[in-house]
Amino acid sequence: MVEGLMMFLLSGMLMCGLLLHTLSQHEADVDKTSKRPNFIIILADDIGWGDLDANWPDERANNTPYLSMMAAQGQRLTDFHSPASTCSPSRAAILTGRYGLRNGVTHNFAIGSVAGLPLSEVTLPQLLQEAGYYTAMIGKWHLGHNGPYGPTNRGFDYYLGIPYSNDMGCTDIPGYDLPLCLPCDSSGPQVFRLKRSVHGGCYSKVGLPLIENSSIVEQPLDLWTLTERYKSAATRIIRDARERGRPYLLYMALAHMHVPLAPPLSPGASAAATRRPDDDTVYSASLREMDSLVGAVKNASDDTDKDNTLIWFTGDNGPWEQKCQYAGSAGPFMGKWQTSRGGGSAKRTTWEAGHRVPTVAYWPGRIPANTTSSALLSGMDIFSTLLSLAGVTPPSDRRYDGIDATKILLHGEHIGHEFLFHPNSGAAGKFGDLQTVRTQKHKAFYITVRRYFKTPNAYHAYLCRCC
Repeated sequence: MVEGLMMFLLSGMLMCGLLLHTLSQHEADVDKTSKRPNFIIILADDIGWGDLDANWPDERANNTPYLSMMAAQGQRLTDFHSPASTCSPSRAAILTGRYGLRNGVTHNFAIGSVAGLPLSEVTLPQLLQEAGYYTAMIGKWHLGHNGPYGPTNRGFDYYLGIPYSNDMGCTDIPGYDLPLCLPCDSSGPQVFRLKRSVHGGCYSKVGLPLIENSSIVEQPLDLWTLTERYKSAATRIIRDARERGRPYLLYMALAHMHVPLAPPLSPGASAAATRRPDDDTVYSASLREMDSLVGAVKNASDDTDKDNTLIWFTGDNGPWEQKCQYAGSAGPFMGKWQTSRGGGSAKRTTWEAGHRVPTVAYWPGRIPANTTSSALLSGMDIFSTLLSLAGVTPPSDRRYDGIDATKILLHGEHIGHEFLFHPNSGAAGKFGDLQTVRTQKHKAFYITVRRYFKTPNAYHAYLCRCC
């Protein structure tokens, strides 16, 4: 009798212990899954699909080792498209999840632009900021630099970068662009004075400013120190995340790849000591400089909150072929129609290389490693996907064009957009018009143009005027 009672009590204690352990484990799982993730978006400017070594391994360029590592540890999205094939429309669509015809941005803003992304538009950082996220941006804004249109008025707690393209203002010797522009005109102030020089359309009277929050901290800035400044700011933001006790969004919009980001060899340096055998182009050096920045961000994220941070790398549009050897690689996306009829396949066009961009998503423990998805996706999907992962519902008073790609990233599904439109970004016709549509593996063009040139020779003469 006593033995039976003891066995009953012992089994009851074991059951209680097991139940308490189960409840405790469940609470831990709930806490883990309910913890809101951090987001890092890295947007490279004018980068080609073939510039990502993992996309184009036959080239063996080895210019993007950190991105290759991210691809091996995460997922490559091989049919991912920028929302437009120029800067401002692409950025506006990414931050609003809406085509340019809806959000009002169909062409690039200039130094003299007085407005920007319409104030009626609700941005991704605004929504995440309202949900308790710390939001920071580093790099090129290009959605309006006056008054209420600046980044700190559109949802970002912190900003460090350039208000527009880094080829829209002069810097110091040797110039800011390739082929080289003249350095800043030292005869007068270099502060937002809109005047073009006669040197190939370069700006020599407008010093390129570096802005922190709402203040100019350097003008003209030194482009050769820009990568290190961005790297320092980004790693500080990531490493300070724990002290803030809040999830964060870090949006990094990097510079034009055709603008030199790395200085040349010093006079006494050994070329063999500082360059690998394949490092014979300025573009390759800039690409590696960009990749080193990506690597620093990845390492800082891995060291702080590795399992709870999504890093999403993509491009704002394809390579700018007018830059000749200073432009990126379109990879396999150069068709016979374009080459035979005097048209390009890259930036500003709705041909494939104009908007299909290299894309990698990295989230250890959540996104399966070394995977590839051919789902048809767009930069507009970043808006919907991040809000979904953060548990934030966007305003219901407007139409969104992005889709939630969570199941593609985390669960291996391959169903993306049924239809994806590509707007005209300056090749011909009206800016913003939806002139091309993709469905599955088929693509229909409403307009096919030769980009203003009557013959292929005329086109190529214009294209390589810098060579």
